[in-house]
Amino acid sequence: MSSSSEASESWISAFCSLVGHEYFAEVSEEFIEDDFNLTGLQSQAPMYKEALEMILDVEPETDDYSGASDLPSDDDASASGEEYREFAREERRQARIASDYSMIESSAELLYGLIHQRFITSRQGIQQMLEKYEHGHFGACPRVFCRGAKVLPVGTSDIPGQDTVKLFCPACLDVYAPPNSRFQGVDGAFFGTTFGCLFFMTFPELDVAGTRAVENGEKVPEVAEREKGQVVNGVAVANLAPGLGRGSLFEPRIYGFRVSELAKSGPRMKWLRMKPEKVVELDEVAIWESRMEGFEEVGTAGEGKEVEGDEDRDEGILDGDEEDDDEEEEEEEEGGQAQGEVVDDGSGKGKKARRRANGEVR
Repeated sequence: MSSSSEASESWISAFCSLVGHEYFAEVSEEFIEDDFNLTGLQSQAPMYKEALEMILDVEPETDDYSGASDLPSDDDASASGEEYREFAREERRQARIASDYSMIESSAELLYGLIHQRFITSRQGIQQMLEKYEHGHFGACPRVFCRGAKVLPVGTSDIPGQDTVKLFCPACLDVYAPPNSRFQGVDGAFFGTTFGCLFFMTFPELDVAGTRAVENGEKVPEVAEREKGQVVNGVAVANLAPGLGRGSLFEPRIYGFRVSELAKSGPRMKWLRMKPEKVVELDEVAIWESRMEGFEEVGTAGEGKEVEGDEDRDEGILDGDEEDDDEEEEEEEEGGQAQGEVVDDGSGKGKKARRRANGEVR
């Protein structure tokens, strides 16, 4: 019974059931068989074709292990020298195949990890990870003030070999190393940097806070806000870093007195764990609307000032032109009088006077 179950177990199921691979989801064969989902992976995994066949449990085109049963035995006295030479070549080939098999197996693990990184961001894969998250398969945050908030496996890099898997806590928005050493050999690139944020954006209704304590008989602010059902930036207020802020920070004390921040042993960088008491202040939509209203008011006031300035400028230009014309006329009159010329005032007397002066009219 056990032998038949072991024989029917697929490579993917066997890989995910290994010790230290509890974080992995079982990628469906339909997802792997879709070439679009494997775009760009051929250059990242050596012996790509053989590794993919191993993951999908596809038998190789030629059975390299079937020739061993047809080889002659040592007791066969009628075997010729050619048959023994063939037997030696087959033994060397089997040894080479064994070394290639180990390389293919390691390449298959790498390829499956890269496929897994893409699978858990798909609809089917993220649903599997949701079930694991709700059942607490990934553990809880080691921080005391997160009060047992559930964590999620993430990677700090999308490139294999850079760093191991880490655990992201949505309550304090920080990452931690897995508490068990068996997970410290899992590559973080097999989960990637996208999965953590995408997971909580896909399921905003999840209650990410841990077991909330009651302080002095009063409800913790996050609990009261959860009951109001407030939503900020598309996320419930109760899920905006419930492990941070007032009541979730450790305050060092000596004989009941708080240690000053100016002391050598005083608390440092408490702002890393702080958040506004009124989380509504983080509402990006409200902030954007208030800024736009301010811009509109400034723009309207500026347009009014520009119109008034244009009118004053136009009036000043006209007044200046009129003054220039009057000054030019006065200068011409003064110049003509100084030279003894008769100034024509527009009447006929002025013309006659000029003629008399020139000797034209007697």
